[in-house]
Amino acid sequence: MSDFISRHILPLTLLVTVTASDAAVATQPRPLQDPPLLEIKRAIHAPLTKAQQQAGAPQPDEASLNWDVVFTRSQLWNPNTSSWDQVNLRSYRGSKTDTNAPFVAPTLRVFPGETIRATLNNKLPADPSCVSHQKGVNVPHCFNGTNMHTHGLWINPAGNSDNVLISIDPTVSFQYEYNIPADHPAGTFWYHPHRHGSTAIQVASGMAGALIIQGTRQPTKDRTGDIDLLLTSSANQTFKERTMVFQQIQYGCYTKPTKPGEKPTLKMDANGAYICDPGDVGEILDYAGFGPGGWSKSGRYTSINGAVQPFFADAKAGQVEHWRMVHAGVRDSINLKVVKLTGQPLQGPVSAADEQKLLQKSCTGALVPQHQIAADGLTLSEIDSTEVTVFQPGYRWDTLMMFPDGGQYCVIDDAAAASANVDQTPSEPQLLGIVQVENSAGPVISTIGQQLIQSAKVNISPDMQNAVINDLQAGLKLSHFVPHQDLPDTPNKQQLEFNIDTKASPVRFEIDGEPYQPGRIDRELILGHTDEWTLTSKLASHPFHIHVNPFQVVAVLDPNGKDVSTDDAVDDYDTTKKFPDPQYRGLKGKWKDTLWVKNAMGQSYKVIVRTQYQRYIGDFVLHCHILDHEDQGMMQNVRISLPNASGGVSKGHH
Repeated sequence: MSDFISRHILPLTLLVTVTASDAAVATQPRPLQDPPLLEIKRAIHAPLTKAQQQAGAPQPDEASLNWDVVFTRSQLWNPNTSSWDQVNLRSYRGSKTDTNAPFVAPTLRVFPGETIRATLNNKLPADPSCVSHQKGVNVPHCFNGTNMHTHGLWINPAGNSDNVLISIDPTVSFQYEYNIPADHPAGTFWYHPHRHGSTAIQVASGMAGALIIQGTRQPTKDRTGDIDLLLTSSANQTFKERTMVFQQIQYGCYTKPTKPGEKPTLKMDANGAYICDPGDVGEILDYAGFGPGGWSKSGRYTSINGAVQPFFADAKAGQVEHWRMVHAGVRDSINLKVVKLTGQPLQGPVSAADEQKLLQKSCTGALVPQHQIAADGLTLSEIDSTEVTVFQPGYRWDTLMMFPDGGQYCVIDDAAAASANVDQTPSEPQLLGIVQVENSAGPVISTIGQQLIQSAKVNISPDMQNAVINDLQAGLKLSHFVPHQDLPDTPNKQQLEFNIDTKASPVRFEIDGEPYQPGRIDRELILGHTDEWTLTSKLASHPFHIHVNPFQVVAVLDPNGKDVSTDDAVDDYDTTKKFPDPQYRGLKGKWKDTLWVKNAMGQSYKVIVRTQYQRYIGDFVLHCHILDHEDQGMMQNVRISLPNASGGVSKGHH
């Protein structure tokens, strides 16, 4: 295919090589490090003149940054062979890319009210399929074309803002302009490519990064503030923040063509495990590994910030940690659990042969509660404590963690049923990392609630301190930090059904019975309206994502009609596993932008959400966030239009 041809004529000037001493690091713990912050150049403006001040002129607030898209030669740890695999993958390169973990993009940290001018330079080699592609728009192609999506941001979807309907082809540079409104919620978001036809292959290479809207707004009697204030360190109290980007980097090694016209094929054994022989370099040349069961059989591991099975350093017993977590992968669901490690502490990497023994015999201590404070970047109305946090592709969760004593803790991706997994197969537990916790000077006696109350006394303005503290004392409520109010019932309804038509040739990935078609507007929605959506899936389970406006969960009904989104719900419809599925419990009333639509044992759940179309008009998309499904047609074009005088859609004069 054209991508193979363009890969193997790669100019040396476009190849970034990252090297390390294999012998020095292979047997040492790999510390978890936050992705580096992308350098942002903020303009320094002259002070406003007296006339400007008298006229009420605002101080300009603009910033600029640059990304390059390149091929990067580096290495990834492989627990199956207890060695480093050499890889050559598409990646983002910023001014401060981590050379030891280049396959996670730098973090972008910005503020409400800023205008960000972000230049994306596509330095990948030429790809003829970006210009001429005869096999249809829903056949993966243009692997070296790209664009940028700011996932979860509430900004303009058109023009040179969060516009995913453009293609930035090789050698082309394009400057995005993100006007982040002053009332944008603070929270954890992310960015990734969204060029239809190549989204999955680029995200599966590690082209994704965290995007943090940092909040500094105090709550008032008339306006909610930012939860970041409660997590600000002071002279007598410290909070630790970690940014964690989970990815499934699905590289493989390929056969070498021996005659003209022969294509390279992915090397794997009879069980589907990937094979890389000495001297091979891992790549992603096509979509061959993206089918059902492909990830679980491949032998690859979910990475955190570009590292496989890292050690979390600098943790202290009794200290509150704020974990900003992003599922930026394609092909795995994550059921995050943290438990105390019993027995001998680990000194280095864990081989695949020893992993299950470790999980069954040593990762068996006390569970560490995860205190959720935000879903998909949006602060919750109260802190929810859970033993397992479920991530589907595109999800973000912010949690507060506090380790009760020193020692080591296992970070685990727990087992799940096929209906709860992207891969459509039952999963077994997998070790994601180890937290090394330093003992505190004395016993840990304070709770997270007590520490937040202490912080409120320092960081919240005096006129709102009592209100915030009273909320925390009354069940850890966060009502003064919630960015959205509950949406009322509405007569406006939308229906959506995912499906994979396996009888068609080729297989069709559909929404409402149709694959994606550029230029066709599938839904025209009205600015200012509130709609209630019912989401279902005819075959397999799919994460629903819609751009621009988030939605509030109303209910999730299993095939028997039981609402499994309540705080005490038990989702036990799928009997292929002996334990309930925890992912919907407690979601009722929460705001999200991505949500799993489940099909269990051939029967669809009904996921009911409400959303309001605010501020922005224009064309954008909704889709399944299993990105190879999106690339193959599981996407729709959406248009938000102005209302007319009678409540319909206003029509322009052309």
